[in-house]
Amino acid sequence: MKTAFWGGLVAACLSSAVAFAQTPSYEIIAPASPGGGWDQTARAMQATLQDAKIAGNVQVVNVPGAGGTIGLAQFVSSKSGKADSLLVGGYVMVGAILTNRSPVTLDQVTPIARLTGEDEAIVVPASSPYQTIGDLVNAMKADPGAVAIAGGSAGGTDHIAAGLLAQAAGVDPKLVNYIAFSGGGEALAAILGQQVAAGISGYGEFESQVKAGTLRLLATTGAERVQGSEAPTLKESGLDMTLQNWRMVAAAPGISDEQKAAITADMEKMSNSPEWKAVLERNNWQNTFLAGDAFQTELKKNIEDTKEVLTAIGLVQ
Repeated sequence: MKTAFWGGLVAACLSSAVAFAQTPSYEIIAPASPGGGWDQTARAMQATLQDAKIAGNVQVVNVPGAGGTIGLAQFVSSKSGKADSLLVGGYVMVGAILTNRSPVTLDQVTPIARLTGEDEAIVVPASSPYQTIGDLVNAMKADPGAVAIAGGSAGGTDHIAAGLLAQAAGVDPKLVNYIAFSGGGEALAAILGQQVAAGISGYGEFESQVKAGTLRLLATTGAERVQGSEAPTLKESGLDMTLQNWRMVAAAPGISDEQKAAITADMEKMSNSPEWKAVLERNNWQNTFLAGDAFQTELKKNIEDTKEVLTAIGLVQ
């Protein structure tokens, strides 16, 4: 009996050790400064993968600059073949690659999945004279250069939103006074410090300040109002535009089909976990998970559409 007991105990311990050893570890590159949407996404992934016991150890590394293209270039050059390395990216990076004429593109990574969608928000400091989106638009019509708008990197979602807002208002988008910041934290500081007239970013980056009363939410860019928000959409306000930011995860170049399948399976487990669903609800992110060939097709189309938009508003020649 003793022999059977100890044999069973050893087998159980070995089984646990093997299971632990098989639990993957990941390093997630967030190609932006702390505080922005990519950093929030990477850290939400870190917490979910660990809390849901999908991965044993997950580290986040920030590599900011140039709309994510610096982090992208570093990822491509140093992580080839490394199945434990992931990169967060999305709409902002698509635009930045085009705007910065980046020699490194998303063709050089292994796209895994689109994770989330988020409406953009247009905010002003609480003390701003602009009470409505109409007030801000009227000021832009009167003198576009006098209305400084803070947002993320040049050519990213925030910049596109500012250009499309101007276009919808009948203002030449090339005249918009857009001030680009490499991270959401820096842009937020500029808005709160009243260094700019307004700010545009993902709703989640402004939500706590809006609820605290330090920022006034003028409008959001989605097809419907953000849940829990009383601010109108731009469509409701008579401005014919909608826009949604999206975020993705990519793996390193040079990994095998088996490694890609394993990473994709982990991301699917993450997206279906209760922990991730709580993250989405907490941040007002929409679950837009899309993987495999369907995501590859969608990504290619999005790159083409983004180039068209950037060209129309003068950001790409």
